[in-house]
Amino acid sequence: MTDRYTSPLSERYASREMQYIFSQDMKFSTWRKLWIALAETEMELGLSENGKPVITQEQIDEMKEHIYDINYDVAKEREKSVRHDVMSHVYAYGQQCPKAAGIIHLGATSCYVGDNTDVIVMSEALKLVQKKLVNIIAELAKFADQYKALPTLAFTHFQPAQPTTVGKRATLWAQEFLMDLEDLTYVQKSLKLLGSKGTTGTQASFLELFDGDQETIDKIDPMIAEKMGFLECYAVSGQTYSRKVDTRVANVLAGIAASAHKMSNDIRLLQHLKEVEEPFEKNQIGSSAMAYKRNPMRSERIASLARFVMVDALNPAVTSAVQWFERTLDDSANKRLSIPEGFLAVDGILDLCLNVVDGLVVYDKVITKHLMAELPFMATENIMMDAVKNGGNRQELHEKIRTLSMQAGRTVKEEGKENNLLELIASDPEFNLTIGELQSAMEPSRYVGRAPLQVEKFLRDVIQPVLDANRECLGIKAEINV
Repeated sequence: MTDRYTSPLSERYASREMQYIFSQDMKFSTWRKLWIALAETEMELGLSENGKPVITQEQIDEMKEHIYDINYDVAKEREKSVRHDVMSHVYAYGQQCPKAAGIIHLGATSCYVGDNTDVIVMSEALKLVQKKLVNIIAELAKFADQYKALPTLAFTHFQPAQPTTVGKRATLWAQEFLMDLEDLTYVQKSLKLLGSKGTTGTQASFLELFDGDQETIDKIDPMIAEKMGFLECYAVSGQTYSRKVDTRVANVLAGIAASAHKMSNDIRLLQHLKEVEEPFEKNQIGSSAMAYKRNPMRSERIASLARFVMVDALNPAVTSAVQWFERTLDDSANKRLSIPEGFLAVDGILDLCLNVVDGLVVYDKVITKHLMAELPFMATENIMMDAVKNGGNRQELHEKIRTLSMQAGRTVKEEGKENNLLELIASDPEFNLTIGELQSAMEPSRYVGRAPLQVEKFLRDVIQPVLDANRECLGIKAEINV
């Protein structure tokens, strides 16, 4: 449809798999499964009137025949007159199931289907996010292992600092995603269904249906939870599950977005330095005006979507804070936007991250060139120690190196010349070191500390157990639309 707004989240960014999870088909077929679970539970618990069963297997079977062939046209037309989406779908379902029409939604309130479906959908969406997150961690682990020993200039405050390795830097990205995976796993496993607790959470309707039989009523929620694939329901609620649940989920998404943003910023800066570059396809255009440009557009898009997700996390938090007593309806419109859009955006972010990490290009000669330009400054401690071994005075040499370093810095910055610190030191007799001896100290691997070993230990002791535990998730590739 070109004559009305369409969301770029579905048109450009999110995968079909994530879009299905938040689709109308998923939502309303889940409503119908919940109505069946409720009816089955009531039947199995012996709901009767004057000794006769209120619900029969024939009615259940009829409902099961129409889970997926949803008559949207009937529901839509009905909603125009009743202005209630749940009752419209109860009516539409009843039109397809005339024998069961009278028992659909028996004892329930609208939140029975609405809230339980929301939890089910979020749970399924978190599983997809988990799968993609695990694959990003796996790709980063491969990258870190490949470049664990390649020295590179490290930065603090984006100023040259003591060297690290390309692989060690990648472990910093992986570690943040690993923290997100831990948060996601905890929240996903802690999700519970609302169950069926009635209009204010007191189960008053079931007290009436089952003639005050407390023991039987206690079985309703556990049975519904089991039928829908959950371990349990929340012990207490108002009409809705606590909107703090949405806040916890949104915070997980915001955490993933922040990690992706951090990594994408680093890659953008590295691409500016021409040290590392995101994938750039043969026919890709970097700029409409500057044909030579290779813009980091994927990393830029990650950052852009990530900001949206981080800000979006405020919506569920505010919604949770302003729920009045047992419920108010100012959550509904906000939830319809904030939760699906947060997931769709994160899905797009993760696909982009996987695509970028899987195709990162490393320019080792440029990396070495940049490192060697700064290494003389960073090697001064070692040079000073060597000079002391040759008979020099440590305090006097320290002042000499400080003065010569400042002189070399001016040569680089004011005259635009190469770093000549080694030549300055070699020409000073107090150091008693030749230019050859000084240059032999310029082996980058001497200055990366334990970085290669840290990478090995991190991959072996931290990452590999996670990958082993999530082996069934591995092996996916990301496709991006634009």
